[in-house]
Amino acid sequence: MDTDLPILDLLPSRLREARRAQGLSLDAVAKLSGVSRSMVSQIERGESSPTIATLWNLTRALQVDFAGLLDAEAADKVEVLRASDVPRFDNMGEGCLIHILSPPEDVGGHEVYDIRFEAGGRLMSQPHKRGAQEQLTVLEGAVRVSSGAAAQDLAKGDTARYAADVAHGIEASEAARVFLIVKNG
Repeated sequence: MDTDLPILDLLPSRLREARRAQGLSLDAVAKLSGVSRSMVSQIERGESSPTIATLWNLTRALQVDFAGLLDAEAADKVEVLRASDVPRFDNMGEGCLIHILSPPEDVGGHEVYDIRFEAGGRLMSQPHKRGAQEQLTVLEGAVRVSSGAAAQDLAKGDTARYAADVAHGIEASEAARVFLIVKNG
């Protein structure tokens, strides 16, 4: 893709691609966005430039990111976070090192962690917000996962899904490494 094109030159194809990716017709987009079918068609053909309000309505209807749609480099970009730059905490539990893999803007939403435990290490957590869930996969070693009154022992390759809106924790009887996804409500 030629990223030297002005944003408005890229817009028609970006909107058309987003509509097709959703499997939507021009009529469906018109109904969902409140923008007339003819206007959607004109915008996709590059015959009309949308107002910000029209563009906002179209991006909401197509469930695409407004800023990303206008970013000339968004489609041809791979964001990399080098291992040396991954934020980490070693004071959140006992004998564990937590690497935060999710972007900062995901805090409180969908969080991803790589956690390494020493033998006997543990991470005990207070309840997160109502409806929160965690999914943990053991990459190395073995751990015991607890959620409320329930507990399960997990070995390498095992995955557990459990409520995180109650007191919960992870304990390692031996050195272990886990991949943890937190979905807050």
